[in-house]
Amino acid sequence: MRRAVVALVLTAAGLVPLLRYHPSTPTAAAVTPAANTPSAAAPSSSAPSSSAPSSSGQPTSGTRTVTGSEVQTEFGPYQVQATFNGHTITDVQLVETPSDRRSQFIAESAAPTLRQEALQAQSAKIDTVSGATATSEAYAQSLQAAIDAAA
Repeated sequence: MRRAVVALVLTAAGLVPLLRYHPSTPTAAAVTPAANTPSAAAPSSSAPSSSAPSSSGQPTSGTRTVTGSEVQTEFGPYQVQATFNGHTITDVQLVETPSDRRSQFIAESAAPTLRQEALQAQSAKIDTVSGATATSEAYAQSLQAAIDAAA
């Protein structure tokens, strides 16, 4: 009889976190800023820069900012914006993170380390931050898209 009670209590304790779990889904408010951010940066950086470098020698001089693609993860969207001076990455910033507090905290905690890795490597081939694997992988994917757009 005691075993049955213990098993029932443990089963109930295991189900409570499952019932309280709510996966994050992008809301209209979370998606709208992302749509506005790239379009604001696109006229000054993406469209003119991607066509100008192939026709002239401009990619080796001048500062430009390119927004990477939005990368969807199980926790929500991530997107970075990279600043280039010629072919050198001079800055990388997270411009979009998931809407839930925990994911935002993880992203804010990992962002300085990921930025430093990207600036040192001068590429998207960066190490993941322990405890922020999804953030690190999405950061690297969005950064690679920005690098590709800037080339």
